[in-house]
Amino acid sequence: MPSIKVRESDSFENALRKFKKQCEREGTLAEVKKREHYEKPSVKKKKKAIAARKKALKRVRITGER
Repeated sequence: MPSIKVRESDSFENALRKFKKQCEREGTLAEVKKREHYEKPSVKKKKKAIAARKKALKRVRITGER
């Protein structure tokens, strides 16, 4: 659970910005979005394979190697 310490001199906007950044660093929102709907293991495996293929193609384009 992300938490921040708010000082007297910090405004609400600054505190909110710090909290959002902390949530982003810890991956809290990404985890919530990922768990929002159940995903079958076969679908997870398929998405993982597609992501690996995309990553490999990107690496080939950037470096020109396999």
